[in-house]
Amino acid sequence: MVTMTQTGSTNRKLSILFLFFIGILIATLFLSVIFTFKSSDSIIYLSRSQFIDKYNCNTNNPPRFDLEFVSTFYDDHSFGYTFDKPVKNWDKKRLRWLKLHPSFCRSNKQIFLVTGSQSKPCKNPKGDHYLLRFYKNKVDYCRIHGYDIFYNNVLLEPKMSHCWAKLPAVRAAMVAHPEAEWIWWIDEDAVFTDIDYKVPLERYKDRNFIVHGWPREVYEEKNWLGLNAGSFLIRNCQWSLDFLGKWADMGPQSKNREKWSKMLSETFNHEADDQTALAYLLLKDKEENKSNKTYIEMEYYLEGYWAVIADTLKNITNRYNQIEKENKMLKRRHAELVTERYAELWELYLKDAGSWRRPFVTHFAGCQPCSGHHNPSFSMLTCWKAMEKVLNYADNQVLRNYGFKHPDLSDSSLVSSLPF
Repeated sequence: MVTMTQTGSTNRKLSILFLFFIGILIATLFLSVIFTFKSSDSIIYLSRSQFIDKYNCNTNNPPRFDLEFVSTFYDDHSFGYTFDKPVKNWDKKRLRWLKLHPSFCRSNKQIFLVTGSQSKPCKNPKGDHYLLRFYKNKVDYCRIHGYDIFYNNVLLEPKMSHCWAKLPAVRAAMVAHPEAEWIWWIDEDAVFTDIDYKVPLERYKDRNFIVHGWPREVYEEKNWLGLNAGSFLIRNCQWSLDFLGKWADMGPQSKNREKWSKMLSETFNHEADDQTALAYLLLKDKEENKSNKTYIEMEYYLEGYWAVIADTLKNITNRYNQIEKENKMLKRRHAELVTERYAELWELYLKDAGSWRRPFVTHFAGCQPCSGHHNPSFSMLTCWKAMEKVLNYADNQVLRNYGFKHPDLSDSSLVSSLPF
């Protein structure tokens, strides 16, 4: 009996000891799970923190998780996006908004691109196809350089139609995107012909409005063709809002339209359109204000005329190919994401290129691909052929990142694998 009692006691002790170890094991597993979750949370938190720190003032793609918990200018009922609701103290309003959204760090390198077309289908059978290709080209350029883009196809202010429609779109974009330092308008029928090239914003640190043209023709000869309003950069600031307001005041919706029509006709001997109005503003800014806030760029093609450019692309291609043969690093395959870095390498060989450098933007002014009402000085067929050539030339710079190219610039549907 004594032996049985001792045996039972021993079994009970072993059972208790077993349960004790099981309890420790469960507790250890429980704590391990908790620790794992906490560690995971810490990792997520640190990653997010590092993610925020990564986006400093030199970025074009800030994170998108800032929310507004306090009142801003957007809550002001008197504030608006149209020209009949002038904005005052925009610089202070914009700065306050940026302080409320620290991840959208203010940078003079932030560009927001605006373009657009009509809301209805094109009358020309090929028009919609070409507008899509023109838009694709802009999306490609913006993706590679990290810019946002707004494509507008409605009249934000109905009376400002045709060439005047760009002004309401640009003004609305300035207000809708206070994080952008520059708004860049580019016409629907313009092509980024040099995908690598970036606007040298450092040249414009004291300027607020940049347009392509020839200063002598505008300021001395008073020629409305001395510039082209199809591509321009405008800084997101109060000065620019006021400038746009003056420009719009010469438009078809203005009560001062008749006065300005007469003034513009007398000054430039041409009808009062958006381009003559812009030329007048730049002329008066030079003569009266001497503010030097406007700048006519002529050292590169912020906007280049297609008839001058299209036939030069073959020779330009040959020059670029020759440079690639001499430096294999330039021809190296790489991910699209690092295209900008390779473009920096190219700059060493292109700084003295002159006329054989790729034109930055090719503008098909006068071709009117949507309406078909082209300039009678050339045929529509001439426009189509040039569009194919320029669009495919630009597309080749994009396709090479995917391993392909158009072997024949006149045939958009044909592609072949890169030979390297």
